[in-house]
Amino acid sequence: MELSLRGRLRDGDQWAFGEVFDDAAEDLYRYALRVSGDRAAAEDVVQLTFLEAWRLRAKLREGDEPVRPWLFGIAANLLRNTTRAARRHRAAMARLPARETVPDFADELVGRLDDAAQLAAAHRALARLRKPEREVFTLCVWAGLDYASAAQALGIPVGTVRSRLSRARAKLRGLAAEELAAGAEPGAGGGQVPGDRTPAVRPMRGTNR
Repeated sequence: MELSLRGRLRDGDQWAFGEVFDDAAEDLYRYALRVSGDRAAAEDVVQLTFLEAWRLRAKLREGDEPVRPWLFGIAANLLRNTTRAARRHRAAMARLPARETVPDFADELVGRLDDAAQLAAAHRALARLRKPEREVFTLCVWAGLDYASAAQALGIPVGTVRSRLSRARAKLRGLAAEELAAGAEPGAGGGQVPGDRTPAVRPMRGTNR
């Protein structure tokens, strides 16, 4: 009998891992980029996710369920450490003397800078959420997982995903507006992700899959 994808992964089938990489790597990268706000960190998270998946393949349960929630669960764990390290780095950088910046008024950059300001405000707003709410929001909204997949990725009940997402969305409406207003004040700064033009906070696509 032909092995399922999960069975092939458990057996260390490199072709199976290649199929999973082709299917999920781009979405994992977008998710990691939106959470971390750093391209290099996002690339590292993708690589480390598949290294961890290879190392933990024997623990993958047999069945016909999609493998993507398992991968996003690994990525979420990695991002917890990445975001903690990034916060320490930002705190250290904030203690350094500010450098004078030269504004660039090129027309083609205006939209990109606006998007970057929105993304930076979203990151600051997300940082003010409780960690469980933040993880559910990023998986369901930014990574596009449905409730069941997010529950599988985080190892929590579907009902918990629903309630945490509802609380996170309600809080973020006010927090994001506060952060955007603060970022618009003279002298206010914020991180940016050049070239990432995806809206920072958007409604979930359609109905829950």
